[in-house]
Amino acid sequence: MKCVSLKGLKKFEVSKINEPKSVNGSVVIDVKKAGICGSDIHYWVAGAPKGLVMGHEFCGTVLNPGSRDDLKIGDRVTALPISPCGHCKACLSGNPQYCPDTWTYAVGLSLTNPGAYAEKTSLRPDLVIKVPSNITDSEVAMVEPTAVGLHAVNLADIKIGSSVLVIGAGIIGDICAMFAKMNGASYVAVSETNEARGEKAVTLKCADEFFNAKDPDFMEKARKNCPYGYDYVFDCSGNSAAVSTALAMARPNGTVVMVGVSMDSITIPSVLIVMHELKVLGAIGYTVEEFKECVDLMATRKIDMLRFVDDIVGLDGVQNAYERLTSGTDDAIKILIDPQK
Repeated sequence: MKCVSLKGLKKFEVSKINEPKSVNGSVVIDVKKAGICGSDIHYWVAGAPKGLVMGHEFCGTVLNPGSRDDLKIGDRVTALPISPCGHCKACLSGNPQYCPDTWTYAVGLSLTNPGAYAEKTSLRPDLVIKVPSNITDSEVAMVEPTAVGLHAVNLADIKIGSSVLVIGAGIIGDICAMFAKMNGASYVAVSETNEARGEKAVTLKCADEFFNAKDPDFMEKARKNCPYGYDYVFDCSGNSAAVSTALAMARPNGTVVMVGVSMDSITIPSVLIVMHELKVLGAIGYTVEEFKECVDLMATRKIDMLRFVDDIVGLDGVQNAYERLTSGTDDAIKILIDPQK
């Protein structure tokens, strides 16, 4: 079957792989939509591991229900793409994101489990979730990143009337901003080096204001409404400059949530953490309940995730889509893939 695999530094190729089969009760699906994630971009930039078929955000229809007696051919599903052991303390508490095995065989993030940048893929049966008929395929493909943002905001425990700064207005940043508002933040600002993306966050009503991180007067302007700093700062970028800015913009005893990931070591002014007694939290993945909650939020129309979708491309358009998302000037924040297109 047709797929898109990683060929090298910032390079994909459209290739062929064997069609997946049901192994150990796995559920085989026909992929309808898949999302491009920021973590996928890290692999693309690094050009490794070669041959990786990405795609851990997806919607599909069941071709083989495997060991799931409650599923039938044609059912629409998504799944937690992770690979938790299922029996450690983290898994038993509903927090598979802490399990040591969670990312080892993750769908689309490991060579052993090709993801949804393909016509079909295979999913661990216990992690498959049937989705309501009133959610579109594109919305279902947005469940996974939505859960990432929800988890980060839940960790912060935002209080009503709080001020929030989100650094990085990509899809995860915008989702964090959206949930911060839903949780009662009275003022939400975003900072971005890509002006088009930053302004878009305001247009989409995720944020109240945008500040250009490249502006020499950025710190002064971003503090105009919060002279003592923000109650909560979410870093959705992960580089040294962004994390340092997050620490500098938080008020004394404020909370910084690190959502962005850097594959390399970064340098930060730790003196700010100590002198301001900041609470610094890492956020990774989501709980099982948060993932399911995002499906419910979409089904009950409490959130509109289609507003974030900029384009839908076929497998032949994946290379160009990645170039758009990393251009630094294009306002695209979310591009979906339709392997059947």
